Amino acid sequence: MALRLVLIVVVLVGVAALGLIGVVALAPPPAPPPSAQAPPPARVSILVAARGVQAGTLLKPEDIAAREVPAAEARDGALRDGPEARIELIGAMVRRTLAAGDVLSLDGVLRPGENGFLAAVLAPGMRAVTVGVDAVSGAAGLIWPGDRVDVILTQAFDESEAAPARRVAGETVLTAARVIAVDRHLVQGMQPGAVGDSLRETNRTVTLEVSPEQATRVAVAIRLGRLSLALRAAGTPVEEGIAQRPVWGGDVSGAFNPAGASASGAGATIRVFGGPGRVEEIRFR
Repeated sequence: MALRLVLIVVVLVGVAALGLIGVVALAPPPAPPPSAQAPPPARVSILVAARGVQAGTLLKPEDIAAREVPAAEARDGALRDGPEARIELIGAMVRRTLAAGDVLSLDGVLRPGENGFLAAVLAPGMRAVTVGVDAVSGAAGLIWPGDRVDVILTQAFDESEAAPARRVAGETVLTAARVIAVDRHLVQGMQPGAVGDSLRETNRTVTLEVSPEQATRVAVAIRLGRLSLALRAAGTPVEEGIAQRPVWGGDVSGAFNPAGASASGAGATIRVFGGPGRVEEIRFR
């Protein structure tokens, strides 16, 4: 009896062991431990061309943009974005034509102050002349290298030698002259965080690219009177000329016309010079 009981217990234990083995065998494998995620690649912000720029162009703030790229893709020489880096590029001459998005680097530009900068900026056969400006005559400091301007001469004549309507005259002496530098430092020296602000407020000289004959005209105009710069709209054809006819005070202000007489109804006027300081006007109605 005892032997049979022992056999039954052994059989039950064996069956239980077989069942446990089956359960373990059929159970799904444990999930692998979660692997640590790789950190995203480091990214840097580099300076690129904001638009297409032709070789020989002087960079303006609006020509420069920033783009984020993986640090591994930032090639040697690429400039990291920042106020100091932008100041380094503003006013620099592009050595080769750039497309929008091309990376900007110092070896791809010629910066103001480097040897040969001004000579490299000038077109073959051209000259550089500098004119003095102030906040008014220099278009409130809003002129940048690469802009094109007209140069206007205003001069006043001695009151004893000219009629009131002919004592002040203005005329255009240069058209579409290219600005190649602003002030002695050629748009450098601006403070980080205020790119361009200090420059725009303190313009004192503007250097223009002109032909040899135009350089002579500017030198004479500086002695004759006051020069002002008129900024041309972007895209204005360089060949677009302006009639270089003097504009007199009488052409601008109707106050010089006789009382009650219209400009169309005014008769001829003859000035008679009777000697030094003696000028007499004779009007024919």
